[in-house]
Amino acid sequence: MKPMDEQAVERISNYLAQQRDAMVELLQHLVALESSSDDPAALARLLDALATELKQSAMRVRRCAGQVSGGMLYARQAATPARRPCQLLIGHCDTVWPAGTLRTMPLRREGDSLHGPGAFDMKAGLVQMLFALRALHELKLTVPVACKVVINSDEEIGSPDSTPLITALARRAARAFILEPAFGKAGKLKTARKAVGHFTLTIQGRAAHAGVSPEEGVSAILELSHQVQRLFALNDAAHGITVNVGTIAGGTRANVIAAEVRAHIDVRVRSLDDARAVEAAIRGLTPVAPRTVLHIEGGFNHPPMEPSARNQVLWRLAQENGRRLGLELEDSAVGGASDGNTTSQYTATLDGLGAVGDGAHAAHEQVELSHLVTRTALLVLLLMAPLARAAGDANTPRGGLS
Repeated sequence: MKPMDEQAVERISNYLAQQRDAMVELLQHLVALESSSDDPAALARLLDALATELKQSAMRVRRCAGQVSGGMLYARQAATPARRPCQLLIGHCDTVWPAGTLRTMPLRREGDSLHGPGAFDMKAGLVQMLFALRALHELKLTVPVACKVVINSDEEIGSPDSTPLITALARRAARAFILEPAFGKAGKLKTARKAVGHFTLTIQGRAAHAGVSPEEGVSAILELSHQVQRLFALNDAAHGITVNVGTIAGGTRANVIAAEVRAHIDVRVRSLDDARAVEAAIRGLTPVAPRTVLHIEGGFNHPPMEPSARNQVLWRLAQENGRRLGLELEDSAVGGASDGNTTSQYTATLDGLGAVGDGAHAAHEQVELSHLVTRTALLVLLLMAPLARAAGDANTPRGGLS
């Protein structure tokens, strides 16, 4: 497949520029459809709207049910055999905002910015995906391998339902493009993400009356105070390791020696090696006080998206195509996880291809509308770009976490 000439690039850019108002209109419509992760009925309405949009680009769409979510959409170009190699486009339609948020955080447009719950994270990215597919269809553009799409409704809760589908597709994919928001006002793409782990430490002591017979009790809370210090000592800023005891709960009354206490721990690391080391340290915690017992549950539910050789090839491809659109792209490594953490274990992955804006999960969430057309054009060019493989970095999974 030959590289595109500048006339083709101009044709794509001009087509998308003509679609700008339609893109903004669709974004407003999607934001108006509130879609909290825990609201299956609302998610069903949004997934119906997204399925309709996909079908306009001649995509064959299948609705997949979820066990703990509103389900997901799986779509592929109609003439494509299901099990052939592909390139993935992945995005989520759920948000962290509960139903009724629009009453206190209304959809509004101020100059170049569109404000509203879920606009930045990540309904604008879905709009870019949909219009990139529309451009391919309407302009009859050629891609090296077929496009397949997953739009899930459980990403904000860890993708428990959609991860098996994403994994199966990523194993056969030549590359994956994740339409999560870009990073920062500079619109940086995301070439690395940390692994994310969640652990629960439960400590059992022995209850006793705090005033009458304190010597008979064993305080689980006192033991926890020692263990919290050990956990925080695992933090290593130089290596990007963060360990945070975020919540604790336990005890019954102030006049009772606490028999049990529980702590919830969030862990972020850059590499599989660090993930294994930190997990071993957490599971290796031992009691300080006699007669206390520690129970540790959990683990890493998102492996790291590391800057592997194949991911770097895809990043350079984005840089090259960005320059054709007048973009000098930058990349970033971020602490949050996405479905790109999963795809990166099996295939070349580039994340942060969605909206430029600010305020993910925050009351000032907003999208800068002036970037919609160019970022969508970038995605079209990437989908049309010839495949490239990094030497010695085949699409095979690395060793996982315990």
